[in-house]
Amino acid sequence: MRMSGRFFLLSIFFVTSLSAPTLATNIPANMSQTAPEWEISEWINSKGFKLSELRGKVVVIDFFQLWCPGCNSFSIPLMHKWEQKYADQAKAGDIQFVSIHTVFEGHSYQNPARLKKYLKEKQIEHPVGVDQQQKGHYVPVTMRRFNTKGTPEIAIIDKQGRIRFQRFGSFDVPASEQLIDQLLSE
Repeated sequence: MRMSGRFFLLSIFFVTSLSAPTLATNIPANMSQTAPEWEISEWINSKGFKLSELRGKVVVIDFFQLWCPGCNSFSIPLMHKWEQKYADQAKAGDIQFVSIHTVFEGHSYQNPARLKKYLKEKQIEHPVGVDQQQKGHYVPVTMRRFNTKGTPEIAIIDKQGRIRFQRFGSFDVPASEQLIDQLLSE
């Protein structure tokens, strides 16, 4: 019996969520590398910018798809929570929240027009980039560059532009908030 792509990804999400390390301080050595530049075909809620232009800020990236169950139940509500929690730091220019729509399945359904409606419904007002598709590749450019495992996946970048946290699925939120607090104070 052949498993559908969506069922397979959901299975990976739940298995990874249960078995992945949960402490934000348990970061593999290669996680302190400089974050790769994103490649965005279209920006929503923003005129657009490069990741390198955000040096000096903590950057929180949510890699998501509009039809992803884990995104809708975990990462999108978490980004809303963090935007409220860190509103003063965002106004001061110390932290930037960004979502990247990384479509690796259901390309015809998960199009920019549908995404714009979805963002309004979910009240997502921070910058959202549509990950660039490249001819001959099913997985978009930024998703490949960050070596994400799927969606949702959150990355936290420090003020020097280094990846300090990157997790697929759910994780220990208080520990990741401690990391954000630490990075903001550096």
